[in-house]
Amino acid sequence: MDIGIIGLGRMGAGMAERWVRAGHRVVGYNRSRGPVEELAAKGMLPANSVAELVGKLQTPRAIWVMLPAGEVTERTIAALIPLVAPGDTIIDAGNTNFHDDQRRAAMLAEHGLNYLDQGTSGGVWGLENGYCLMVGGPREQVARLEPAFLSLAPEGGYVHCGPVGSGHFVKMVHNGIEYGMMQAYAEGFEIMRAKQDFGLDLHAIAEAWRYGSVVRSWLLDLTEEALRKDPDLTKLKGYVEDSGEGRWTIQAAIDLDVPAPVITLSLFERFHSRRPDSFAAKILAAMRKGFGGHSVRMKDEG
Repeated sequence: MDIGIIGLGRMGAGMAERWVRAGHRVVGYNRSRGPVEELAAKGMLPANSVAELVGKLQTPRAIWVMLPAGEVTERTIAALIPLVAPGDTIIDAGNTNFHDDQRRAAMLAEHGLNYLDQGTSGGVWGLENGYCLMVGGPREQVARLEPAFLSLAPEGGYVHCGPVGSGHFVKMVHNGIEYGMMQAYAEGFEIMRAKQDFGLDLHAIAEAWRYGSVVRSWLLDLTEEALRKDPDLTKLKGYVEDSGEGRWTIQAAIDLDVPAPVITLSLFERFHSRRPDSFAAKILAAMRKGFGGHSVRMKDEG
């Protein structure tokens, strides 16, 4: 099928290449030309502007927006409205707040345009392993674009969650759970590191836990890899950012009267990491870098 994608960063580029590999006709645009040229060499059709991208797609068009949540995504969708035609579909695959999805869908419907939200998980490993997709929108519109979703996801890794906003809502909760899991690992390894009279080999423990243990996971795999390369994580600063979705998850829990103490405290621990340096925060930073390619602060940085 014909696919347009705006935003060829870490995950957008992986999505575009995965579609190309699956045999789809993909047109891509990015503000900087480097990713466009790299993907054009692999079979993607390059566009020099949003208008050119729209012009190269067959109707009814399907255009994925893979940009940071907020103003840049808002501007891009606004720029698309006069260029596309009734019946076309815009899919936001970034980490947008589900309230924004609902507002946009109503606004685009006034122009005869469709809107879907695609929660996307997989980080920098998604190109090879596939992306877990959580999609929100009307069933018939999702079904029309299902070949594209199935090409992105590994077997069993795609779900139509419900109406517009539900995909990003589920992805938001997914990331809140991720905060809690990461924090538990980080605290556990710090407790073991503090028991100095045992001389525990944290890398060896992480490696052993990967096989048969009930706490085995991809996050543990990333922890093992980080400790193998630098057992004391001496090159990392224990400073951990948050993407915003943990905050949104907590706000949703408050709005719904649902207790969420683990997710809430894990977010507050990230705030704590921005003060004194700690080994637990270094573990968190290493995992975020491992699964998502997120930037970390190194010892020689401010």
